[in-house]
Amino acid sequence: MNWFNKMERKFGKYAIPNLPLIIAIIYAFGFLMDAFKPEWVYFVTLNPYAIMHGQVWRLISWVFVPEGGMNIFFVLIFLFFYYSIGRNLEMAWGKFAFNFFFFSGIVLSIIGSFLLFGYFELLNPAFVQQSESMYVATYGDCPAILGGSWFYYYLSFNFSTYYLNLSIFLAYAITYPNMRVLLMFIIPIKVKILGIIYVCVLAFNIALSFMSGFNNGIISLVSIGSSLLNVLIFYMLLRKGKRRFKEIKRQKEFKKKIKEASQPASQIRHKCAICGQTDVSNPSLTFRYCSKCNGNYEYCNEHLFTHKHIQ
Repeated sequence: MNWFNKMERKFGKYAIPNLPLIIAIIYAFGFLMDAFKPEWVYFVTLNPYAIMHGQVWRLISWVFVPEGGMNIFFVLIFLFFYYSIGRNLEMAWGKFAFNFFFFSGIVLSIIGSFLLFGYFELLNPAFVQQSESMYVATYGDCPAILGGSWFYYYLSFNFSTYYLNLSIFLAYAITYPNMRVLLMFIIPIKVKILGIIYVCVLAFNIALSFMSGFNNGIISLVSIGSSLLNVLIFYMLLRKGKRRFKEIKRQKEFKKKIKEASQPASQIRHKCAICGQTDVSNPSLTFRYCSKCNGNYEYCNEHLFTHKHIQ
């Protein structure tokens, strides 16, 4: 963790504050693009072949590619959910650590796409030519604006914000393993269980891809692995740097206590019985009373489902 601490001291001032909100705005723009101008998605995907032929904007624009198949109701829930967990991670780690985590996911995804490009161009060009011939026979020559290659055009859709979002969720599951969410808005389940299920599903999909063909397996393994590698890096940092994250938590708690002390008691309306956070020290939290506890005990959303009931 020493190298990370040095990085934070040197570059921490450049960290983008409130990054989860910016991410949510970018995703919202992507969903609007998909709803009103869906053809634009074809011009912004992460296509290394197109990038090598001058379409360098794709290095950045691919983060605007939304997850498909959602109506406006689920889009709003999606944006709120990922903003909430991103905000919690930013508060728990600090803004520099969250910036590092998110942007490392973007960089690793880009590296993974170029690794696949190098693999097929240098080690398996026959597979590319065979696939390209099939696409050309069906659709004709690929337009230059789409990259000039049908094979790499379809390959680019393997790199999307879906795995970036999943990496944020898995990091949240590691940080808050006992936090509960409502599955299908009904069933309370710990996020660590959902995280394990997601990982098992991904491993199963990779295995199925290899069963359908070695090249398909390579595509699945690299696209998923590179996009989620930042989770593994974070996990190793967390294991080696537990003291650092505890120090960040203590510093935040100290600042909150100082802030609370400077506020009149009459302004505090809600206070968590576990962590002591209030609506003044952390306005982004929501507070609820527990109907199972004996007495009027109020908890923040971080401890509402994880506390021990008082009888």
